[in-house]
Amino acid sequence: MKPSALPLFCLWICLIFAAACKKEIKRPMDIAPPVAKKQPKQLEKHGDVRIDDYYWMNNREDQEVLDYLNAENAYYQEMTKHTKGFQEELFNEMKSRIKEDDNSVPYKYNGYWYITKYQKGEEYPLFLRKKESLEAEEELMFDCNQMAKEHEFFNLRGISVSPDNKLASFATDTVSRRQYTIQIKNLGSGEIYSDKIENTTGSSVWANDGKHLFYTKKDPVTLRADKIYRHRLGTQAEEDVLVFHEKDSTFNTFVYKTKSKKYLVIGSSSTLTSEYQILDANNPEGEFKVFSPRERGMEYSISHYNGRFYILTNKDNATNFKLMQTYDVRTQAENWQEFIPHREDVLLEDIEIFKDYYVLSERENGLNRLKISKWSGESYYLPFESETYVAGPSINVDFDTDKFRYYYNEMGAPYAIIEYDMETQQEVILKELEVLGGKFHKDNYRTKRVWATARDGAKIPISMVYHKDVDFDGSSPVLQYAYGSYGSTIDPYFSSIRLSLLDRGFIYAIAHVRGGEYLGRKWYEDGKLLHKKNTFTDFVDCSKFLIEESYTSPQHLYASGGSAGGLLMGAIVNLNPELYKGVIAAVPFVDVVTTMLDDSIPLTTGEYDEWGNPNEKEYYDYMKSYSPYDNVAPAAYPNLYVSTGLHDSQVQYWEPAKWVAKLRELKTDENLLFLDTNMDAGHGGASGRFEALKETAKEYAFILDLEGKIP
Repeated sequence: MKPSALPLFCLWICLIFAAACKKEIKRPMDIAPPVAKKQPKQLEKHGDVRIDDYYWMNNREDQEVLDYLNAENAYYQEMTKHTKGFQEELFNEMKSRIKEDDNSVPYKYNGYWYITKYQKGEEYPLFLRKKESLEAEEELMFDCNQMAKEHEFFNLRGISVSPDNKLASFATDTVSRRQYTIQIKNLGSGEIYSDKIENTTGSSVWANDGKHLFYTKKDPVTLRADKIYRHRLGTQAEEDVLVFHEKDSTFNTFVYKTKSKKYLVIGSSSTLTSEYQILDANNPEGEFKVFSPRERGMEYSISHYNGRFYILTNKDNATNFKLMQTYDVRTQAENWQEFIPHREDVLLEDIEIFKDYYVLSERENGLNRLKISKWSGESYYLPFESETYVAGPSINVDFDTDKFRYYYNEMGAPYAIIEYDMETQQEVILKELEVLGGKFHKDNYRTKRVWATARDGAKIPISMVYHKDVDFDGSSPVLQYAYGSYGSTIDPYFSSIRLSLLDRGFIYAIAHVRGGEYLGRKWYEDGKLLHKKNTFTDFVDCSKFLIEESYTSPQHLYASGGSAGGLLMGAIVNLNPELYKGVIAAVPFVDVVTTMLDDSIPLTTGEYDEWGNPNEKEYYDYMKSYSPYDNVAPAAYPNLYVSTGLHDSQVQYWEPAKWVAKLRELKTDENLLFLDTNMDAGHGGASGRFEALKETAKEYAFILDLEGKIP
């Protein structure tokens, strides 16, 4: 251990020893938290000087940094040791509701039925297939439990089966930095070929000849997906051919094959702009042709069917998107013809294409809609009646079928996978989520959607679920959740895990704040760039509404958010800390200005159209005005549980670490403040089906302890 680590280490040993020597149980507040050293660093931009006392933490290889994180972990563990038994109880409770020996709904592709299977007592899935019939012999493709045995973290993704069904490319990550290694397996013999491609996004696609594989490589420093390569079976990665280099640092690139199997497609996308290139999938060594050149602010995506492309786009100020069509020999934007017009009150989200039908995914007034249409023109909507439900296309890889699969759930009832016959209009439930344990009855839960008024007059929807016995007298605890960035919509989904809160009297509320697309594309536009503060004030105004309407009170209101939602948590505790008893901030993006000025950090340059580029003074000043780390002040803050992962590639661990250190220095209260760092994981937390439940158990135990609901 380096000398610099000794003071923290010795302090901690002395505290533990002193606590053990006393006969009475030491109260948690008597334990001193770690104190991070201050090493001022001057950061200057646009003539403005910021002093960052904890910039030194920006190095995961520094032993002193690791020692500090470990000291914070030890402090958290000691302060919460009285909840350890309850955390285990919560974990077992949540796990007991999940069917361990479970299978996915089989789907058929290119002559095989594909199934994902979980076995009792195992953390990872088996990937299986059966030839032609579900009664056929089961073929094991991948046993992730065996593959994960030597690793603290394991994730397999991107399985792509060759057109002749003999080979499968697949990708693994054993660090949690989302840098995947692609390999190829012979599904007949089980041999894994020597082909090994590192530092990829994990996804890959075969050309129709089954000999060429296309994949996306990442920049080793920024982790931006910037290059598309062509790999020939049996050769080494060093011989792979670079077919496209996305040189614009604000774009990412990817590759896939159209559902019609006719075209290989390279996509390039930034927050505001997209571009595609196409190549006949029968001619893998040919040159990709630009579908339609990028135009700043124009987004589009493409689907192919019967000699035509269908283009979902915001072209010509179609804010909520419209659908265009063009012949596959005339793909430039000037040739596009309108197929589904733009609508001011309906967001067009996606299209699913079949031989005789197409299905539109729409959103109106925040609610999902699925519209079934024949190519001949006849159409109708699937009927959904609730205001708190989620519905959307499931896996539909078969092009030549009348069967459309979709998922549906209400916030208080488990999801179902439904197969709908578009010709007969009959449907069959293929799978319903089983909630085990015998205690769940959907009639015990209620859902509702309410609307809060924001300070600028906007109406903010809130989706809520709660036990039928909950009282609306201000005494009920509420966990209010939101994300609010990138146009990502958090729909009112069902969660069996959440029952551990509902059955203990909690109301769970999703605030559909601006920055998501719940109420259409403009809802997103009004919560980004120089309108970003709307996201934060919307959340606060939703909290005030819940208090004013006697759903809860500041003594029982809790807030939660992760990643960009963690930024939201950081902002609201600076704005209105008095509203919340406790806050959970998972992998929070809280050091906005410093991160967005560092273009060597993964994702930074691609984020300029979301947050703004602080190299421009207008955006710098605006970011600085809300950046949680820059706005920590001497004040009373709520109880805070902050989590991160050492290997996080999305939000670097040092952001929450520095934030907690600064909060410790400046906050004037004696409320709890915990930093919990997973030293083996990244942005998504622990791998494994049930290991992640332990992290949720920590969060729930934190707020249930504050609420006095731990036995």
